[in-house]
Amino acid sequence: MRKTAIVTAGSRGIGRAIAKCLAEDGFAVVVNFTSSVRDAMETVAEITESGGQAVAIQADVTKQDDVKRLFDSSLKEFGRIDVVVNNAGIMPLSPIARGDVETFDETIRTNLRGTFLVFAQAASQISEGGRIIAFSSSALGKNSPSYGAYIASKAGVEGLVRVLANETRGRQVTVNAVALGPVANELSFEGKSEEEIARPGTLALPEYSSELNDIARVVSFIAGPEGGWINGQVIPVTDGAHDRFATVGSSAGPGTSSKSSVAGGPLVHTRA
Repeated sequence: MRKTAIVTAGSRGIGRAIAKCLAEDGFAVVVNFTSSVRDAMETVAEITESGGQAVAIQADVTKQDDVKRLFDSSLKEFGRIDVVVNNAGIMPLSPIARGDVETFDETIRTNLRGTFLVFAQAASQISEGGRIIAFSSSALGKNSPSYGAYIASKAGVEGLVRVLANETRGRQVTVNAVALGPVANELSFEGKSEEEIARPGTLALPEYSSELNDIARVVSFIAGPEGGWINGQVIPVTDGAHDRFATVGSSAGPGTSSKSSVAGGPLVHTRA
């Protein structure tokens, strides 16, 4: 029986790259999507045409019943869950002084509540020796104007990673986050004004921009056998484009935890 990976928001962009990379590694892949069914089916087709195994399952990570159904359906389809990659997230921008509670609530609901709900199911249903991977952002080190809600949500995600790494002790399960730096893709420009795009440190510069496959390969490493002694960590993938200095604790073994923080500049990933 193949090991199985769930990738939330796996239908396009970073999520699609991760899904395809894990399929190449031999995982059966559950491509989660919220509304972009066409993109999800295209991702599944690309994997299966290359000899892999994949299915698309719709679920909104902000809804508890949807997330439970995603995990239950994945188990029914493939019989096990070995890797969970919570890639779903949004990054709307709004200055704190504007008091845009709707934007704040939406960001926290998707990025932080969504991570909590996915973590809850992953912690209870993942196989022994499994990998749980979330996404943070190097935006935490930039403190750029208008990023308040996003930074708050990702700081919460990093806290959840460290707590769950402690809570899964004794099961050889690892819990980590990847903190992304600039990525020059269409999502990095989505919903931003020309002023926001031009603001220094806000968006990807070509010389510092990660490619989608660069990110996917880092996730692949953490999800693979070589990543078994990385636990409770927030791992920067920034190509040096950061000003947030890492405080690196020891790389904890499975079921242990350590203190860490990471570096960088902001990135969008998205619900798909």
